[in-house]
Amino acid sequence: MTDTDRNPPAPGGGRVPTVIADGVHVTYRTGGVRTGRGGAASALGRILARRPAAGTREVNAVKGVSFTAHRGEAIGLIGSNGSGKSTLLKAVAGLLPTTRGTVWTSGRPSLLGVDAALMADLTGERNIVLGGLATGMTRHEIRERYAGIVEFSGVNDKGDFVSLPMRTYSSGMSARLRFSIAAARSHDVLLIDEALATGDAAFRRRSRRRIEELRAEAGTVFLVSHSNASITATCDRALWLEAGTLRMDGPAKEVVAAYERFTERT
Repeated sequence: MTDTDRNPPAPGGGRVPTVIADGVHVTYRTGGVRTGRGGAASALGRILARRPAAGTREVNAVKGVSFTAHRGEAIGLIGSNGSGKSTLLKAVAGLLPTTRGTVWTSGRPSLLGVDAALMADLTGERNIVLGGLATGMTRHEIRERYAGIVEFSGVNDKGDFVSLPMRTYSSGMSARLRFSIAAARSHDVLLIDEALATGDAAFRRRSRRRIEELRAEAGTVFLVSHSNASITATCDRALWLEAGTLRMDGPAKEVVAAYERFTERT
């Protein structure tokens, strides 16, 4: 199988799996040169023959990654730039097809920054409504949690920014609001890509406490971060990806220490 399956197999032990990645490969194509006259006919011929365009390069972003995540875990993804961390997260979320291998997930994975599909020309208030609906909340639930979302994000700490268009927000304010919307409800699987790198120390502490609450509510949290301190403070387990392959899977402190030794040598 190569398609993402939303119904994981029945657990074989005491711990309940929420994500199973079995030999996952993700390959995408970049480039491709248009050839001028006859381009449409040539393109049709390539499609029928399943040939890539001239100059197209295949990138093997994830190569045979396997792991099982369990309910209540917080798992950090570490690795150098281009190692496949964000690509793997998108494959788990079902946003990228696997070339080979299978991803099973329990429930609906929520990728922070995608499910909360915020629009720059709308106010923060309107985006909280849209983002809440996108993450599966009802309008009643959004009304109940609205004040808490605004307070958690801190967007109104220096003025009534929630009534302003989001294009007036800094990148940090936008990221904090996205996290606040996504974290306002429980998730079977919550995937966070660098959101905790934004904001001050107080916001990072609030975020870590909320992740602990999500885990206690029987969810699983994945965190991609270039901050090793955030990984060790937030996660109990880490996956180290390098050049698309899984180099190490284990306790967060041990995996981070091995990764830091590797980066010192290179």
